[in-house]
Amino acid sequence: MTTDLDSSQQVVVRLDDVHKEYGDAKALDGVDLDIRAGEAVAVMGPSGCGKSTLLNMVAGLDRPTTGTVRVHGQDLEKLNETGLALFRRRHIGMIFQFFNLIDDLPALDNVALAAQLTGTSARQARRRALELLDELGIADRKDTYPAALSGGERQRVAVARALMNRPALLLADEPTGALDSRSGEQVMDLLIDLNQIGQTLLIVTHDPHLATRCASRLIEVADGRVARESTLEPTA
Repeated sequence: MTTDLDSSQQVVVRLDDVHKEYGDAKALDGVDLDIRAGEAVAVMGPSGCGKSTLLNMVAGLDRPTTGTVRVHGQDLEKLNETGLALFRRRHIGMIFQFFNLIDDLPALDNVALAAQLTGTSARQARRRALELLDELGIADRKDTYPAALSGGERQRVAVARALMNRPALLLADEPTGALDSRSGEQVMDLLIDLNQIGQTLLIVTHDPHLATRCASRLIEVADGRVARESTLEPTA
């Protein structure tokens, strides 16, 4: 999809007056948000404030009660469930707190599967998967099953899987939450490196250290609303 804006100004995510209700409970209450290409945006707030619901809206894992969610120019409401799944595979990479790897597949196949699900041949998928594992410093673990990997290694495999289809947007849901401090710092370094080469990031976290290290903009959510936005200065 093309726009009249240059790539540095292209809006990758746009939420317009998004509400999400579960019965009488309001998870999101009129959220407006733009994320431009190459930004690293962190979303923070207390448990139950709506930040995970916001991430699920952007991922197309949940639909708004009212309002519009556009990602990479696509109005997600206009896609059926099959279309949403295909859109996610092609345009959105996702990193989860608990990795979500397939236990009975070795690292290489866990990564390659993401491309094979979009129709890429197994040979091409495995070649790109190996390149990504090499770039992330764990090519020597390609034949290792998740149970035998450290937490940091599993998250690197998950990052490689998220990057397989060169997504317009990388979503990270508490990406260091299940890691020890050393592995967490390594994953933060990796997110910073990805953003520096142009990857657009949206990170949901409870960890202010992660937000200030990895993001250039902070969105604070409270009671389903954007309570405050601030620009963050890079930290060492």
